[in-house]
Amino acid sequence: MIKFEHAVFALPFAFLGALLAAQGWPTGRQVLWIVVAMVAGRSAAMAFNRIADRGYDAANPRTAQRELPTRQLSLGFAWVFTLASAGVLIFAAWQLNPLAFKLSPLVLAVLFFYSYTKRFTALTHWVLGACLGMAPAGAWIAVRGALDWPILPLSLAVLCWVAGFDIIYACQDVAFDQKAGLFSLPARIGVRRALGVSKILHALMLALLLELAWLADLGVLAFAGVAVTAALIAYEHSLVKPDDLSRVNAAFFTVNGYISILLLLFWGADILVAGR
Repeated sequence: MIKFEHAVFALPFAFLGALLAAQGWPTGRQVLWIVVAMVAGRSAAMAFNRIADRGYDAANPRTAQRELPTRQLSLGFAWVFTLASAGVLIFAAWQLNPLAFKLSPLVLAVLFFYSYTKRFTALTHWVLGACLGMAPAGAWIAVRGALDWPILPLSLAVLCWVAGFDIIYACQDVAFDQKAGLFSLPARIGVRRALGVSKILHALMLALLLELAWLADLGVLAFAGVAVTAALIAYEHSLVKPDDLSRVNAAFFTVNGYISILLLLFWGADILVAGR
């Protein structure tokens, strides 16, 4: 039900937020509880999403074999797992600092709210982006005990990146979403226009990364990381055409996994090795 390997989308950006906040290495204790909070928060969100969408998943041929529709896992188990994961997130936040602890219920509320957005708004992709965009901001709070404006460009960049690739992913469910009355952007405006919106969002992501690199006075390695990210974004969009969605999974999972990891490596090297 929970694919832990998909944490690769948000966890590297959480590490990057922690590195920027500490202007170097955060403490081992901070890293530990950031990882625990990230894994627990994502697990709670994914499990709740499976609970909320179990009826749609059962009706959609692409998702009909998921664990809840096929009763490989019980609904009761899913609820226990969700609540236990939420409790671990709150405990991890308590271990970090008072602000992280106070904000943890709000974080959970946003994560759970996402699961219902496709029922009434095409902005669902942006809400998912906001969920993952909380990762670098949360890590910044974990290190500094405050939310400061310098981390906001990175959170907005993650928001645009995730919204962009989630639109691509949603293209494969257009027929089902239209039949079910769901509000994914491709179902509302068509695949071709939706892919155009995705490109705009990814261009905004790159612009925000450049802005952050300049504002944070990062060096050549950071800008090289943005260049590599731009090349991967271009490759991602070359894989998906309005009349050919056969490589959506490669664009969604593989390419975006490389983007998050390589950006962390390039920017992390700039912050740590170059002494910035």
